[in-house]
Amino acid sequence: MSASINEVRNDLATALGAIGATVYGWVPEAIIPPACVIIPDSPYLESTLISKSSVSVKINFTISAAVAYNSNPGSLDNLETLVIQILGAMPDGYVVGDVQRPTITNVNTSSLLIADISVSTYYNQDQ
Repeated sequence: MSASINEVRNDLATALGAIGATVYGWVPEAIIPPACVIIPDSPYLESTLISKSSVSVKINFTISAAVAYNSNPGSLDNLETLVIQILGAMPDGYVVGDVQRPTITNVNTSSLLIADISVSTYYNQDQ
């Protein structure tokens, strides 16, 4: 029996927890930086095989790496360090895509410098 998609996301969150940043497996109301936020990407689930005996999908996530935006040079350095740590903590079985350019995002009253990292893995469920 295969794990659920939620368990796949939680396993990714656990692996990223080793870097010392706050890790969210969902979009939180408030973010405590430095942080990694795991969210579904588009397309989220790509069917690769559907049969009477199993379902196989490619799961696409975005990991948003976020740091406090206090000063541009310092924040950018902190973000680059966090991104490298995330890449080093990726578990086996994941394909890592591009890292998008940093953007300033306001969440509640916090200004964050964020870069999105595209990742994907495969999920199989026996019927």
